[in-house]
Amino acid sequence: MKKSLIALSLGGLTIGITEFVMMGLLPDIASDMKVTIPVAGYLISAYALGVVIGAPLLVIAGRNYAPKKMLLILALMLAVFNALSIIAPDYNILFASRFLSGLPHGAFFGVGAVVASRLADKGKEAQAISIMFAGLTIANLIGVPIGTYIGHHFIWRYTFVLIAIVGFLTLLAIYLWMPNLEKGESVNMKTQLQFFKRTEAWLIIGITAIGFGGLFAWISYIAPLLIKVSKFAPEDVSTILILAGFGMVVGNFIGGKLADRFSPAPTTLALLLVMSIDLVLVYFFSSHQYVSLFLTFLTGAISFSVIAPIQMLMIRTAKGAEMIASASLQGSFNIGNALGAFLGGLPLTAGFSYASPNLIGVVMSIIGMLITLILMKLHRKEVKLQPL
Repeated sequence: MKKSLIALSLGGLTIGITEFVMMGLLPDIASDMKVTIPVAGYLISAYALGVVIGAPLLVIAGRNYAPKKMLLILALMLAVFNALSIIAPDYNILFASRFLSGLPHGAFFGVGAVVASRLADKGKEAQAISIMFAGLTIANLIGVPIGTYIGHHFIWRYTFVLIAIVGFLTLLAIYLWMPNLEKGESVNMKTQLQFFKRTEAWLIIGITAIGFGGLFAWISYIAPLLIKVSKFAPEDVSTILILAGFGMVVGNFIGGKLADRFSPAPTTLALLLVMSIDLVLVYFFSSHQYVSLFLTFLTGAISFSVIAPIQMLMIRTAKGAEMIASASLQGSFNIGNALGAFLGGLPLTAGFSYASPNLIGVVMSIIGMLITLILMKLHRKEVKLQPL
């Protein structure tokens, strides 16, 4: 494995812990900041909003930088803004630090995906990109449970010390191991932005933002779900999250194989259907501890299996605008993050159980399916495009 790809994977690890550890820390932060768990959930939305805003803006701002320089800037932002959470004196400053931490997320993956494909041997571009995203799944398998354990047993701020350390290691790895790739031709942003005039692009963004948002309606409130509904002890949550992380690792590989074997659009449709059924099961059966454990693994696997087919859809739609499309896709995932966390919190605010956000996730997954059907119908009229 090339060291440069390890450096990109470290960035994925930093981003993965940053994004997902907040779900397991909600009860601890809510207690320390003296806010309710739904209000603490807005910290998840703040991060997602940062990703949505930062993804296109930073790609546009750095479009003519050499790839290594751009990645170094983004890695520095990841480390510094996460370090700000360590010293946040109140909820508002923590909210701001979460927003700032989200800014480099989409741009890092957008630039990183293009760099990984350039570094790869011919015919192995997708494998190289998957190594970068492996950091994201490893974060959920190892990093997030460790961060959650630290937050529960010590002080939640120590978790952000860990994230900042991994962020600075990413910066060092990129500096030492990333080759000085020549920057591409100067990018005409008017041409790049033509991508957003395509109906298919907005449909894929909708599938991602709404359909994938079903995951975040579940995982945003997984800690109180496990504690209040499944009746696990708070100290067990970090261990149980390993199951979710392992499921995500498995699902990531399965989704990639499915995307290679079948057309991406029907695969996305089928997986969103499976996700909606799974979330119904989570709602009805999370009160049974052993079933809850199995569903934690299964939901993690199903949710991350959707990523590869959606990425394939975007790649086939974004010829000539891959970098901004890749960054925008990350923004779309995090619109789903914000929507899932916000909408999932509404039934909790209304007094319903901590299983109720999963029904919101079911609705979001079904809407994602409907948008996929519209995309497939539109494509049948566009015979000049590659099969979706």
